[in-house]
Amino acid sequence: MIENVLLLKLIHTVSAAVLFGTGLGVAYFMLMAYRTRDAIVVAHTARIVVIADAAFIANAAIIQPVTGVQLALTIGYSLLEPWIVASLALYFLISLCWLPALWIQVQMRDLARRAVEEGTGLPDRYERLFRIWFALGWPVLVVLIAIFVLMIFKPTLW
Repeated sequence: MIENVLLLKLIHTVSAAVLFGTGLGVAYFMLMAYRTRDAIVVAHTARIVVIADAAFIANAAIIQPVTGVQLALTIGYSLLEPWIVASLALYFLISLCWLPALWIQVQMRDLARRAVEEGTGLPDRYERLFRIWFALGWPVLVVLIAIFVLMIFKPTLW
């Protein structure tokens, strides 16, 4: 059993690091590309970011709750522990921000690609989508940190 717990902890921790780190990386590179206002840079960056979201963030987002539930049950925690319930609720909240942000990212990628193909600048719609995408990222960052706090400190909430 100890080996199972350690393996689950490892997978859960690594996937949390991938989720958080890739999310920060994606946000940073999209922001830096956006600041150039160069459609070629934005299109290239957005293409890679969408791939990173699909390859890393999506997989880690699936692995997190699966390993978290398995880990809690293996250790002997009830899934009704307040810190677990709060973590799962916050995780659901993150998905409500991340899924639209991913859809917006794909739209921004396509708009930038089209601007490059047509030899134009980024359209106004890109600007609007970027602002929405950026705004959706902040709750994800803050809530992920809150989930880390819950996981580490396991506070009594109610």
